[in-house]
Amino acid sequence: MSRPIDIQELVAEVIDHSNGATSVFVGTVRSTNEGKEVLMIEYSAYEAMAAKEIEQIVDEAADKYHVRHIALEHRLGELAIGEASIAIVTAHERRAPAIDAMRYVIEEVKRRAPIWKLEHYADGSRNWVNAGTGQAK
Repeated sequence: MSRPIDIQELVAEVIDHSNGATSVFVGTVRSTNEGKEVLMIEYSAYEAMAAKEIEQIVDEAADKYHVRHIALEHRLGELAIGEASIAIVTAHERRAPAIDAMRYVIEEVKRRAPIWKLEHYADGSRNWVNAGTGQAK
């Protein structure tokens, strides 16, 4: 997805009167990494496989934490400093399962989804970050 992430839209997807807790994670492009000034990030993916893997991860989190309401969006393409690259929203009757499911989803997406990050630096260099192991931490 190349358009900016609409956090309110994702929150609306998980709204249910039985939920007492909503957990939101937003990953944003930061201005430095390992001491280097970052100008922008370029995300690319094997889109069909990434969608399938993300769906599997969401299903796992739903089963493991008994969370029925999970919404997720990951950006692709060029992102500027401060832009949201990923957003995850989970909702449950209680806060612990909502938070635990959200943490599980972000960690597994970063570890397993075929989405790659190319950082562009102020010195003119570029670097694929953790290109062989999923996304950067």
